[in-house]
Amino acid sequence: MTRRGARSIATVPAAHLAALNAGTAEAATLSESLAMDLAALWRACFPGLPAPDLPASLGITRRVALAGQALHAALAPEAVAALASHPSDMVRGWAAHALAAAPGLDVAGHATRLRPFAADAHFGVREWAWMALRPHIAADLPGALAALRPWTAEASPFLRRFAVEATRPRGVWCAHLPELRRNPAAGLVLLEPLRADPARYVQDSVANWINDAAKDQPAWAHALLARWAEVGAAAHILRRAARSLRAG
Repeated sequence: MTRRGARSIATVPAAHLAALNAGTAEAATLSESLAMDLAALWRACFPGLPAPDLPASLGITRRVALAGQALHAALAPEAVAALASHPSDMVRGWAAHALAAAPGLDVAGHATRLRPFAADAHFGVREWAWMALRPHIAADLPGALAALRPWTAEASPFLRRFAVEATRPRGVWCAHLPELRRNPAAGLVLLEPLRADPARYVQDSVANWINDAAKDQPAWAHALLARWAEVGAAAHILRRAARSLRAG
């Protein structure tokens, strides 16, 4: 039976928190991830490596990025890639950021290296993977859209969703993409193939992408949803994507 996980930081069982901090268990909820002592996790998993400063005051996304940069500085790329099978979801998230920190690759190259993390069975690792790619997307949006377009045809809903979630105009816990806020139509190369996707996980991401766009370009979002209603789209997407339009 799948463990449901703690719903708040205060209710994470002590034994499970100890396992999380030792790198021998996975977090089942965001609350469990936030409860972790990342400095303790680093000491447990990489006792021979220089430890980065990971104060809680920096926030979880910054601390994960810093840990990834420290791994990039300390380990060879092959050793970082091998962490894709580490038992700790947080360590795998660090590894995604470490791979993304490597120089000399274009956005397509970074996406390819992050693919195992984008397809990870753990929800948190998949989030850290697209956050790791996000700066490269911002630096080369046309290249990113071209690189991720084939992912919309992948058999894995995780990879299909990744292509959309990584490029949301506003996104969550990340910098916005001004180009897509101004011109969301550029993202249609990713959205159109998924307008009738059967996976609710993908549908939610597509709807959230359009809802992001609706906050800056409501006329565009309204016209897109009207057209999709005519040509065929998942009903869940049509409902969920219009929530900012209804609120306005």
